[in-house]
This record gives sequence, C-alpha cells and structure tokens, in this order.
Amino acid sequence: MAPNDTAAATAMTAGAARRAKNHRADLFDVRTPTPYEIMRQRAKHHSGFLIGMSIILVVGICAIFAPWIAPYNPFDQDISRRLINPIWGPNSTWDNPLGTDAFGRDYLSRLIWGARVSMVIGIVAPAAAAVIGTTIGMTGGYFGGRADAFVMYLINTKLALPGLVVTLSLVAVFGGSMFVLICVLTFLFWDRYAIVLRTVTQQIRSQDFITAAEAIGCSRTRIILGEILPNVLNQMIVILTLEMALAILIEATLSFLGLGIQPPTPTWGNLIAEGRNFMFFKPYLVTIPGLALLVLAIAINMMGDGVRDITAPEGRN
Repeated sequence: MAPNDTAAATAMTAGAARRAKNHRADLFDVRTPTPYEIMRQRAKHHSGFLIGMSIILVVGICAIFAPWIAPYNPFDQDISRRLINPIWGPNSTWDNPLGTDAFGRDYLSRLIWGARVSMVIGIVAPAAAAVIGTTIGMTGGYFGGRADAFVMYLINTKLALPGLVVTLSLVAVFGGSMFVLICVLTFLFWDRYAIVLRTVTQQIRSQDFITAAEAIGCSRTRIILGEILPNVLNQMIVILTLEMALAILIEATLSFLGLGIQPPTPTWGNLIAEGRNFMFFKPYLVTIPGLALLVLAIAINMMGDGVRDITAPEGRN
C-alpha cells in the first residue's frame, strides 16, 4: 500500500473512532430543560390557565375592537324597538341577538363596549398599585431599620382606614370618572402588595446569592432590580390577578350605585342598574351583564392560579 493510502486510511479510522466516542457520550448526555421550557410545558398542560387566558383574550379582543365588532352604535336609541327579547325568548329577532334595553339600544353592542371600561380599570388600577406597593414593600424589606419602620407606619395607617367608606367618600367628592376610579382603586390596593413583598424581600435578603452580590460590589439598585425582583415576581403576579377581578367588581358596584361611570356610557354595572327596574319581566337585562362579570372574574382567578402554578420554582401538582 502506498504511503498516501496508509495515511488516508489512518485518518479515516481516527475520525470514525472520534465519531463513535462522541456518539457514546451523547447516549449518556442528559440535557436539563431551561426554566422557560419548564414553564411552557406546565402552561400547555394546565387546563385552568388555558381556559382562563382564553376567556380573557376573547374579552380583551372585544374591548379593543369594539367599534368594529359591535353591530350597532351603543348610544343609538329606537323607542319602537324597546325591550325586544334575546334570541331564546319569544318575539325575538336576529337583528338584536341579545335583545334591546328600555331605550331600544342594542344590548350586545352595549355589552361589548362595556367590556372596555372593565378591562381598562381591571388592568391599569392593579398595575399602578403593584408598582407603588412593590416599590414600598421591597424598600422596607431590603433596607430595614428606619426605612422599614416608616414603611410599616404607612401600611398600618392604610390598614386602619375603612376601605369601602374611603372609596365611597372619594368617589362622591371627586366624581366617578375613569381617572378618579383608577386613582381610588390604586390607593385601595397598594398595601396588599407592600405587605407580601416586604415579607418575601426580608426572606430573600438573607440568602447566600444576595450576600455574594454584595461581596463583589454590586450596587443596591442592581441587587434589588436584578436579584430580588425576579424572585418576587411570582407573588406579585398572583396578587395582581386577584386584584384585577376585585377592581372590575368594585367598578361595577360603584356604577350600579350611581357613583361610578355615569350613563349613558355603557359599563356592565350601568347595564345592571338600568335593568333592575325591569328585572321581574325582562330578567335578561340583569342576568346577561351579571353573567359577564361572573365569567370574567372566574377567568381572571383561574389565570392567576395557573400563573402561580406555572411560575412556582418547585412546581405544584
């Protein structure tokens, strides 16, 4: 055999040996899934999270695209078509699938437009409260000392106030505009974030990775935002979802009492308030928006429970 052929054969044999060795190594190489992959797998198999998120997405799409989805203008009145029954009732028509109200306004259109108010208040108010409460709670939990004492003073002062009475008073004084409702609900909710996140931050503050970050010279801002905040997001998200449902129900209650968004602006609370005078012979005027509130509140809580299960480091069965 020629020297070139011998060298080529040796190289092929060595290459084959390396490939065989790598193949044997791959057989015993166990790949650890990333945290994102773990959460994605949990989300795919969590029926409560999927159902709740689907309902919220449907309501959100209806709220965003209400001008194009609603079949009629929610403010258009036609007295000749007042109190038409929904499609499951007698003398109904497909022109108004959910019937009409006492002023002849299409009930489906008003229900779709009412979702806008509920979603805006249900998202903005708890989110603003989360920013304020999380900042206050993490500040007290991390720094301790006088900062923590001042935070506890703020929390105790807020807890001493009767929330319902304060809410009714503020709305009665400043009016029931959407901006006022968001500000009032933000003031009503921030302490719940502060209480929980202060305690969780105190627990994380004593962990070894925080001590290591301080030892290598990381700034306090870097430690709070880069080390502590990612570890308290689970608790914050759970509180946020619970407060979303509560904010929507409080807005509907204030509108029902005449202290929230004023008619003729369509909100689910206003729909119930306007239909209560006809509830005994036209019950759909109350049951339809009431069921919408019930389904949305349950969906938000299902999503919150799912987020807790999906993002929990240890997982839950």
